Amino acid sequence: MEISEQMTQKLIEWYAEKRRILPWRENPTPYHVWISEIMLQQTRVDTVKGYYARFLASCPDIRALAEAPEDVYMKLWEGLGYYSRVRNMHKAAEEIMTAYGGEMPGSYEKLLGITGIGPYTAAAIASIAFGEKVPAVDGNLLRVFARLSAYPENIKTEKARKVAAEYYLRWMPEGVRTTQGTASAEKCLETARLSLTDTGAGVPDADRVAERATCAAHGFYTPGSFNQALMDLGATICLPNRAPLCTDCPLRDFCTAHARGEETAYPVMPEKKARRIEDRTVLLIHDAGRIVIGKRPPKGLLASLYEFPNTEGHLSEADALRYVAGLGIQALRIRPLPAAKHIFSHIEWHMIGYAITVDELAPFDSDQLLLVSLKELAETYSIPSAFAAYRSLLPEEG
Repeated sequence: MEISEQMTQKLIEWYAEKRRILPWRENPTPYHVWISEIMLQQTRVDTVKGYYARFLASCPDIRALAEAPEDVYMKLWEGLGYYSRVRNMHKAAEEIMTAYGGEMPGSYEKLLGITGIGPYTAAAIASIAFGEKVPAVDGNLLRVFARLSAYPENIKTEKARKVAAEYYLRWMPEGVRTTQGTASAEKCLETARLSLTDTGAGVPDADRVAERATCAAHGFYTPGSFNQALMDLGATICLPNRAPLCTDCPLRDFCTAHARGEETAYPVMPEKKARRIEDRTVLLIHDAGRIVIGKRPPKGLLASLYEFPNTEGHLSEADALRYVAGLGIQALRIRPLPAAKHIFSHIEWHMIGYAITVDELAPFDSDQLLLVSLKELAETYSIPSAFAAYRSLLPEEG
């Protein structure tokens, strides 16, 4: 057996036994794979599970997403961050309805033509939902590749991604192209999950052992399972920013970095640029049961999202009161709130805050400011996680 075949076999057998049980894998339709992969970008798996369930409950298919109002899908995304992702998903759903009659196109090349679907997401959908032989090269696969091959160059380049894709293509199984997803592989998975049982005499049941091995060898020899196996390997064994768990790795005997004892030397990463620091003052302007919010500009950071009034710099109490008066609001009381910090990819907000109480706020005649109840804030308006520290200080809705 060639080395590449041995690597594939070891990986697939490990995946059949150790795979993560995730909700989007149990019914891997093209839509389910798409939604989950977009959510998983820059977001932890455990966080995504709840969002995924809520999103599907409200937008169960492409048509529902295409027809959803902006406030609905933005609210469903609240807290996940990187809101351009869900805006692009909505636009993509509209495109799929128009160009493909509501059915996700079934090839990597066609998927690349849809708004918000890049090479990784297209490859994940094409391989997992349609069985196309194409590596889904994300951060996990890049890290695994870098250690297996001791790749000596910057892993964050397009060149590295292409080299990694070519590397995986050499030992990715062919699979069978389908328009119906991977139901046959999932059926085989149920058999692979069965625990090995003993006979009455306590001897392992050889037939069950053989059945399990056969299922792993055939049911999981698909491009989608191969990609997901590598994703799981990177997420649970070949860990980032620390020593990998090599003793548990099915590919350790094929790993160049491990053979050299240089696992933590790979992948080679570029120097991180320092984030820009921005000081801001956040204002919770409220009466007995309502709060003032505003809407950010349509372009730029947190575009078109709702926010608590805030401004650049760290204002004194006197300056904050003058700022509020400039909004046409007369304050009764002001009290300082704890400082908070939020980290974006390229900016850090260092925030201070004030709670500003007013007697009773009249409705605003403003394009930027809204007066909403705490119930409306909870159910309708999407406030980004950048303001989570201050939102948590609001009273429960009344």
